[in-house]
Amino acid sequence: MKLVLASKNQHKLVELQTILGQMGLEVVLESEIGIDVDVEETGVTFAENAMLKAKAVMEASGMAAIADDSGLMVDALNGEPGVYSARYGGRETDLDRTMLLLENMKDVPEEKRTGRFVSAIACALPDGREVTAEGVCEGTILFELRGNGGFGYDPVFYVPVLGKTFAEAGAEEKNAISHRGNALREFCKAWKESGLC
Repeated sequence: MKLVLASKNQHKLVELQTILGQMGLEVVLESEIGIDVDVEETGVTFAENAMLKAKAVMEASGMAAIADDSGLMVDALNGEPGVYSARYGGRETDLDRTMLLLENMKDVPEEKRTGRFVSAIACALPDGREVTAEGVCEGTILFELRGNGGFGYDPVFYVPVLGKTFAEAGAEEKNAISHRGNALREFCKAWKESGLC
């Protein structure tokens, strides 16, 4: 089955293709089927925003659509940037948002720099069925950038079980323990349980 990814993010596409491809699911970007949908993310949770995006793309395309909404939740910042991770502080680039995060945490001691990446996956099918899943990855926020890989807040998100940041990890390492990898594995289980495969 082909799923349309409700995103223009090539990084997300690669992560979804890697895991869902093992189930025989093909994931394509909106642009590959000739649509361009902008969805206002008005949900207060990652799960709500993911479903808003999946439904909008499903309605526009007439095909099954899958969406991910994810972000970083930092304990010392009362869960910020949270659902606003991709538009934190109104900053335009990943680097600008990451530097704002570091600035807002400059007085937070190492032992209180805990946080987690959260990912919600939602799939909306034209027949009205829905499949959802969530995943989490715990870590800490460093005082400076480390690594050149990944995207978003990856260079400051240190994962103790890896002993490195997401930006220092290879794609396979990251997928094995990341919030999106965990959510996709849960999604695969939910997909099978729903009888869709």
